Amino acid sequence: MSKEQQSTVLSYNNLLLKVKMLAEVLTNVGACIYTKDLNGHYTYVNQAVLDLLNVTTAEIVGFDDTHFFDLALSQQLRENDQKVMKEAITVKSEEKNFIRSLKETRIYQTVKKPLFDDNNNVIGMCGISTDITEEKKLQKIVKSQEKLLHTVLDNVDAYIYMKDNERTFKYVNSKVAELFGTTPENMIGKKDIEVLPFDVAEHFYHSDQKVFDTGIKLTIEETSEDEQGNLLHYISTKIPYQQQGELPALIGFSTDVSELFTLKEQFKKQANTDSLTELYNRRYFIKHAEREFHRAKRHLRILSLISIDIDHFKSINDNYGHPVGDKVLISVAQCLLPCVRQEDILARMGGEEFSILLPETTLQSAKVVAERIRLNQRNLTINGQWQQAIKITVSIGVTCITFEDDTFDDFFTRADKALYQAKDNGRDQVFCL
Repeated sequence: MSKEQQSTVLSYNNLLLKVKMLAEVLTNVGACIYTKDLNGHYTYVNQAVLDLLNVTTAEIVGFDDTHFFDLALSQQLRENDQKVMKEAITVKSEEKNFIRSLKETRIYQTVKKPLFDDNNNVIGMCGISTDITEEKKLQKIVKSQEKLLHTVLDNVDAYIYMKDNERTFKYVNSKVAELFGTTPENMIGKKDIEVLPFDVAEHFYHSDQKVFDTGIKLTIEETSEDEQGNLLHYISTKIPYQQQGELPALIGFSTDVSELFTLKEQFKKQANTDSLTELYNRRYFIKHAEREFHRAKRHLRILSLISIDIDHFKSINDNYGHPVGDKVLISVAQCLLPCVRQEDILARMGGEEFSILLPETTLQSAKVVAERIRLNQRNLTINGQWQQAIKITVSIGVTCITFEDDTFDDFFTRADKALYQAKDNGRDQVFCL
């Protein structure tokens, strides 16, 4: 065999090898590859097409799509083929094809290109179709779940957000955006200091940092002010979250408990306050007076106590009725307020009795306060829808802590005794004991 013949054989063998390799690639490429002539007849298909349509090469080459697809349900397939060959352009699109052998619709990501002869005339087309049916199903499920999740998160009564350790918002629900007068799109991807008032961002990030430093779940109370200056209260739960390849982050759930906080403060006030006069009640007075008594005993401090009783109050109720009696009690309470200091504790003890605890006050100083109270009450005129103004007087007992006082009851009882001594002496007077 001549060298020329050997070269020809070698070239032929190389060509066969390349064809074999190409056939192997086309068989295992994982997509349907095919060519068609101008009449739409298949001129080549790879193994993936044969497997899909459950046919042999002889059963498909030379035949058009009417044998394998329901073109009434696969209109885009024919439209794309014709567009490629008539306009000599490449078409990339998704196609829904109803396959007769499978009796089902499948979705393909398809690229179709025209084929040309040596004179640049279109003689057919080639196509690559990748089955994305399962991918589309998963996308639909993901979108459905995403929509459901957003619906839940946007309608739950909580402020929900995700933030990384560089203070960048990764997610906020609509309530968070509404709270700060913006949209989720304007917050996501931005740092908190870019979209929130600086002091608010710093306030919230202080607790964020605790989560990043410790890596543990944190539940705290947080406060902020709205545009009207009203104090808002939140219970916030912050959970560390780490996704592979991304910065450490946290997910925050904040619930507005401002209304509950206000109710709590109201209940607290009601528990400590006399509802009629709005002075402290007996419960509050005894609790705090006992504490002051023990502090004074421990540190050898001065402490005085004034007990006050409205004279002949029963006759006011009998002659005018209890609503008028209530008005008298309110007027007496209002008249007492200017006589006490911020550190003093003034309370209605019940009925027509009042008490004042005076820390760091000697007996003589307390007596001066008591005399001022007596004169103020004597000069008090209570007017209303009755014939003449009501005038009252009060009896007052004053005492000061002594070394002999072992308990608060010893101290408190002595003030009561001084009060009743003032009454026994004719009322409208101060008696010290």
